[in-house]
Amino acid sequence: MRKWIGRNKRGLTGGKRLNHEPPAVTAKLGWRYHHIGIPHTQPRAREHHVGQLGVYVSGFETSPYGIEWIRFEPHCRVPEIVRTVPHIAFAVDDLNEALKGREILIAPTEPSVGVRVAFILDDGAPVELLEFYTAKAVPPKTRHAPEAMPKKSLDASGGKI
Repeated sequence: MRKWIGRNKRGLTGGKRLNHEPPAVTAKLGWRYHHIGIPHTQPRAREHHVGQLGVYVSGFETSPYGIEWIRFEPHCRVPEIVRTVPHIAFAVDDLNEALKGREILIAPTEPSVGVRVAFILDDGAPVELLEFYTAKAVPPKTRHAPEAMPKKSLDASGGKI
């Protein structure tokens, strides 16, 4: 686990970032760029509907830059800022840890198997955090014939073996 000193509500402290340096969350916390989400209002070619979330998405699977276009249905229950301002998304190893001390915009949820997602607000900008995990397969229950109990043997002294 990486140690770092000085955290405020916006994240890390410790001076100004130089223009050749990566953002502190990637350099010091190990967050990994995942995508940029851009809200829009007009249908796009090859968008697909994610009914349970109330959104239409396109581009994520094909963009070499991780650009995801998002169109929200009127009944979609996300904060207005997520509907109107582009967001950057990072994959994190531990979502709960990544949320500590941050302003939570959308509490953690599991939109699909294998991923937990939350949004934070940083300096007025929405940021999405994703934690990916592998669901453990549960083996199917099978019926077995009851096994015969082993017979107990006696050792030379008459004790059970």
